[in-house]
Amino acid sequence: MKAYFTRHAQVFMRTLGDFARSPAATLMTVVLIGLTLALPTGLYVGLLNLQRLSQGWQPRGSLSVYLKRGGADAQAVAAIRRVPGVATVRYISPAQGLQEFKTTSGLGHMGLFGRRNPLPGVAIVTPARPGPRSVALLAGELKTLPDVAHVQSNLVWVERLDAALALGRRLVAILAATLGLALVLILANTTRATVASRAAEISVVRLVGGTNAFIRRPFLYIGALTGGLGALCALLILEIGLIALRGPVAGLDRAYGTHYRLAGLGFGQALTLLGLGALLGWVGARIAIARALRQGEV
Repeated sequence: MKAYFTRHAQVFMRTLGDFARSPAATLMTVVLIGLTLALPTGLYVGLLNLQRLSQGWQPRGSLSVYLKRGGADAQAVAAIRRVPGVATVRYISPAQGLQEFKTTSGLGHMGLFGRRNPLPGVAIVTPARPGPRSVALLAGELKTLPDVAHVQSNLVWVERLDAALALGRRLVAILAATLGLALVLILANTTRATVASRAAEISVVRLVGGTNAFIRRPFLYIGALTGGLGALCALLILEIGLIALRGPVAGLDRAYGTHYRLAGLGFGQALTLLGLGALLGWVGARIAIARALRQGEV
């Protein structure tokens, strides 16, 4: 067992030496892999941030219940709370609604309404069961209350947003699969060129009894390490992109009065990307060296 790990350590160190002896070629390959992996990863991170941002809005399937002006809002809210199927109720008074409108629209300094507040009281209702049918039934019951003027559901746009996010995730998956296949082919072609340049060395190894597994090992290390370094380069590119976008996002935060920060990949997701890059490199190298050995090119 000790000899087994010693051989792998020797191959690993030799692979690092090969990279050091040809830094320009290695750097070009690593950057190419990084750019290729950064594209679908960046789109995936964008979808994650959009999903996080949407979760900060009203709860899924919530109902905005607009109360009649001039009515007893406290009694209306109490009646809403007694309706079966209501989980929580958050009341927004006309004064609070007007203040939120002035803050978010930026028109507070224009004095559009004078001393008159035209906004009604609003109750944000979270259903106990957020399914489409349950929300529709609850909306119908709330409309029958005497102090309710109008009931509006956010379920429609939530379903549209979910559909758009699902489409985005599918497109990212297709793009990732396509670019992953392209990377495998690129790395296979690179490994094949490396194998051809070492044909004489491999012939000597065969003469002294080297097995196919022994011949494959250094090329598999080269492919895996190249793919892993390419994934590390993709993480670096992604982080640079996030840093470049944080200034504009902070400007939007100040304009809309929100507190949102862009999030990148988590630790586990970053490790997954590194492992995926190494796996793609290993597969590409495996394909190339297997073909070379099968066809007797070495």
